[in-house]
Amino acid sequence: MKKSLLSALVLVGLNFVSNVEAKDQYVGPNFSGIYSCKGTNNKVGEYEVVATLKLNRISSHGSFGVYDFNTETENALVYKGQAIASGYRLALTFNLSDARNAEYSTGIADIQKISSTRWAYTNHYYEPDENGGDSGSEYCVMQKPVKMVKATKKIKKLPAVVPAQS
Repeated sequence: MKKSLLSALVLVGLNFVSNVEAKDQYVGPNFSGIYSCKGTNNKVGEYEVVATLKLNRISSHGSFGVYDFNTETENALVYKGQAIASGYRLALTFNLSDARNAEYSTGIADIQKISSTRWAYTNHYYEPDENGGDSGSEYCVMQKPVKMVKATKKIKKLPAVVPAQS
């Protein structure tokens, strides 16, 4: 009886383990960085913002890259959201307010490589409101990475002090 119960438990355990799939490692490009964006929409007109994308490695898998996404306006308002990439397409969304009835901005972007280390994207978005919403587009260019210059200590050689002879 004990052997058959143990055998049944082992078989159930093996079946469970074989059905659990490991998540595929993310194999797509990494678009993480800080982007300078110039845009226009039908209500605000022209504007500039700074967008930040940061790859969420835990949630990314296969060809789908998941990103933490935020946008900072000229007057220091920060809108937090998320994005998901499939190949060179990026879906973006963020809250426009923290209110209970939050409004969202939803966009879709095409990404292109502009150098060996930098990306740019064109985002087309829609923001609903009680008056029909607004829409627009923005072109965002990844800022150049800041090169850290290592400061070297310069040791100033002092002249040798010779004791005075009496």
